[in-house]
Amino acid sequence: MSEIFKGSFTQQEPIPEEGIAAAVKVMCHGRLHRYNLAEGEIGEAALLEQEFAAFTGAKYALAVASGGYAMATGLRAVGVKPGDRVLTNAFTLAPVPGAIASLGAVPVFVGVTESLTIDLEDLRVKADQADVLMLSHMRGHLCDMDALMAICNAAGITVIEDCAHTLGAAWAGVASGRHGLMACYSTQTYKHMNSGEGGFLITDDDEVMARAVILSGSYMLYGRNGTVPPPDVFERVKYDTPNISGRMDNLRAAILRPQLRVLPGQCAAWNARYRVVEEGLRGTPGLGVVERPEQESYVGSSIQFLLLDWSDAAIAKVIERCLARGVELKWFGGAAPTGFTSRYDSWRYAPSEPMPKTDRILKGILDMRLPLTFSLEDCALIARIIRAETGAVFQGG
Repeated sequence: MSEIFKGSFTQQEPIPEEGIAAAVKVMCHGRLHRYNLAEGEIGEAALLEQEFAAFTGAKYALAVASGGYAMATGLRAVGVKPGDRVLTNAFTLAPVPGAIASLGAVPVFVGVTESLTIDLEDLRVKADQADVLMLSHMRGHLCDMDALMAICNAAGITVIEDCAHTLGAAWAGVASGRHGLMACYSTQTYKHMNSGEGGFLITDDDEVMARAVILSGSYMLYGRNGTVPPPDVFERVKYDTPNISGRMDNLRAAILRPQLRVLPGQCAAWNARYRVVEEGLRGTPGLGVVERPEQESYVGSSIQFLLLDWSDAAIAKVIERCLARGVELKWFGGAAPTGFTSRYDSWRYAPSEPMPKTDRILKGILDMRLPLTFSLEDCALIARIIRAETGAVFQGG
């Protein structure tokens, strides 16, 4: 009888007991708003900002309501205005072009390679079309960041990194988020720390962070933030920077602080699961494993593989057969958006010229979460199921 996987691809680990206790304490005293503090108190949100800045090696960190809000705030903080063009990945999730479009700016899509990273040759060609790149490290895949920064520095392009999928990752020993001027992170449930919704901005730039803090809705209480630029910097920006409220509250910060402390161990656990699935899939007829470069220290909280040049019907059959055995695969090549999967040609608010090379790759991408509620044995079973069903369809079954 065929093996069946009975786990859930959306079930996360429980919040740590320490986080639950801290959250209960916040609820008991009732000071959930980050600026509602007792005399002499440093709030959970401010403490989290200090700890997140230390973890990433950044001078400043700002805790906000979501990763999407972090991206839009980062774009505003560096001066993006309505009508400006902003480069970004064609392979990403909708909140990335959505953040650009929310400002009235225009996304300019850059292609994807078979490594699922931004196409540096296409970036080089399009580098004269915009002054800002919102770089999405989509699904945790890091491009050659040294080469990318060389292109952007030569063209005068400001880089903002979307690190929603790369918290804890690094390129050549440099933490993800530390190459560009700013970086954005998400703590939505399916990311590397879980507060339901939430996010961060980091930077070393005084004025950019001062603008971001004002934008986040600090009013004139910015001195209560955890990592604060000098007062004279706020004096320069506070009267011409709008309040677009999107603060993180103390309740979510309380939940996140213990998770940040155990994150390195969590990353190692994800990678152990990733490697089991990767090895189980390697050598499957018709299936391409995405090879990771030596310089990349990744966090394998999801895994992708390629069915390049397969017909739509054959890919749909693989998905159907795997689902019948309990394995949920998401497809970025479908004709219409499904769930969180969509393509650059789905975002009609951001029209683009056709990109045939990118279309070929997007059509072949299958994607799967690897929650830490899976055991290594679960991961081996999942790989056997995918391998068997892909092989059967490839051979005409």
